[in-house]
Amino acid sequence: MIGSVAASQARQAVSAASRVVVKVGSSSLTTAEGGLDPTRLDALVDAVAARCAAGSQVVLVSSGAIAAGLAPLGVTRRPRDLATQQAAASVGQLALAHAYANSFGRYSLTVGQVLLTADDVVRRSHYRNAQRTFSRLLALGAVPVVNENDTVATEEIRFGDNDRLAALVAHLVGADALFLLSDVDALYDGDPRKPGARRVTEVAGASDVDGVRAGSVGASGLGTGGMASKLAAARLAASAGIPVLLAGAADAARALTTADVGTAFAVTGPRLTARRFWLGHAADATGRLSLDDGAVAAVVDRRRSLLAAGITGVEGAFEAGDVVELVDLSGHVVARGVVGFDAAELPALIGRKSGDLPAEQRREVVHADDLVPLRR
Repeated sequence: MIGSVAASQARQAVSAASRVVVKVGSSSLTTAEGGLDPTRLDALVDAVAARCAAGSQVVLVSSGAIAAGLAPLGVTRRPRDLATQQAAASVGQLALAHAYANSFGRYSLTVGQVLLTADDVVRRSHYRNAQRTFSRLLALGAVPVVNENDTVATEEIRFGDNDRLAALVAHLVGADALFLLSDVDALYDGDPRKPGARRVTEVAGASDVDGVRAGSVGASGLGTGGMASKLAAARLAASAGIPVLLAGAADAARALTTADVGTAFAVTGPRLTARRFWLGHAADATGRLSLDDGAVAAVVDRRRSLLAAGITGVEGAFEAGDVVELVDLSGHVVARGVVGFDAAELPALIGRKSGDLPAEQRREVVHADDLVPLRR
């Protein structure tokens, strides 16, 4: 729906949340020439500190390391090659951490730096270790400041943008709300820099964003996100039971108190357990199983286990215990789960009823307990 800001249930939820994740983009913390903007950073910290003083626990997901490292290295624009990005991040991360430590120190708040790669979320053991670290930091009264570990991340293990990282962290820490702050004050149905673009104030479901045309790059050129990634992250979090407020970093104080700015996303799905969220949204899929219409209905609608009879094709080199995607006949991913057979075993089994298989193979290909439907 497109209309005036109102105290919706989603806005009330983010305003009252006791544990929140706040994500801020590079363009909201740095200058166009590169380097941190102390005034902007202090204003953000003022808003976060006020939220902490009101009784909330806050995890801050902050971009800006690469942008902060450009000027000290004499680089005039964001580099495209990974090696220079990593070099800039190694310089900028120190500057960013130091700036946050000093700024939060004005409120006697301790900052703990947490650098993650996608591998830390994909690997189940790393995921659980990260959960424990966040839990202890918050229990000790610290403010975890999270960023992608750009100095070691490779193209294969990058999150791609910190918006998705923020959505994953929000579920990982059991957050009650997610705030996505950027240089754009809300979600619009078109480019907000052009006439005629209208602000979307409330998103209750997929139909409310059907007409939204979101770009892919931030206006400043310093970030990697843009509105498309923020919309995807907001929908991901909302589908996992976490309400979202998308707002401008300049409005951080109001966003983190009254929540009467920006765009509010209502939850569209139940809160998943950590394991089911990991299976559905974080784990690395190593193969694909194609399903016929009957199997799709059983898996998605009736939440049943996947049997060999409903499989029409196998892709990938996976082993029993790996995570695979389940796709319909059109190739759309409808679920993800832990497969019970090696890829080499399945071609001889697909399409066959359990009663026609050898006794040792009469089991589920993907058990319902290890399966997360994705289509609603």
